[in-house]
Amino acid sequence: MIAPLLGATSALAADWTIQVRDAAGAPAPNVVVAVELKGQPAKPAVGATATMAQRDRQFQPQLLVVQTGTSVNFPNFDTVRHHVYSFSQTKKFELKLYAGTPAEPVVFDKPGVAQLGCNIHDRMTASIVVVDTPAFGITDAKGEVKLNLPAGDHRLRLWASRLGNAAPTSQPLAVGSAATGVLKVDFKD
Repeated sequence: MIAPLLGATSALAADWTIQVRDAAGAPAPNVVVAVELKGQPAKPAVGATATMAQRDRQFQPQLLVVQTGTSVNFPNFDTVRHHVYSFSQTKKFELKLYAGTPAEPVVFDKPGVAQLGCNIHDRMTASIVVVDTPAFGITDAKGEVKLNLPAGDHRLRLWASRLGNAAPTSQPLAVGSAATGVLKVDFKD
């Protein structure tokens, strides 16, 4: 259920705060929020890059969201070598035992969720969520994310780590024509 809280004035894109709440009504942190904009077909990012580092034998960040077409670098800042992999349908790849930064980044070219691991350190896991829109973010500790959105009827996609490899949930999103506002979203997986 999504309800805009503010009324009308401008038809241009505006900054909106999306508040995501769990089934109990509590703020839902670390939820990927992506808004597929009506009338704007999916297209890959051009020249976009991101980083999924390894530091202290952990992936940093443990949750990364990128637009399709983004090149992701995997620098290893540890004194040990890592063997990074994903066997997820979204992106299958292996970066065999390495130190430093691999010469070539990994291009994430289709939407979905890629679960990452390290063959050497089993406790090292992370997720990369790949979306077909430039309007995306991750909720903070208050369950909020700010996005610049035009008025209209769009599609909202939400994903949290408890969903594993499952595709993000999807629901309609009506954005009013206010200059700014708050949208409240209930996230039930």
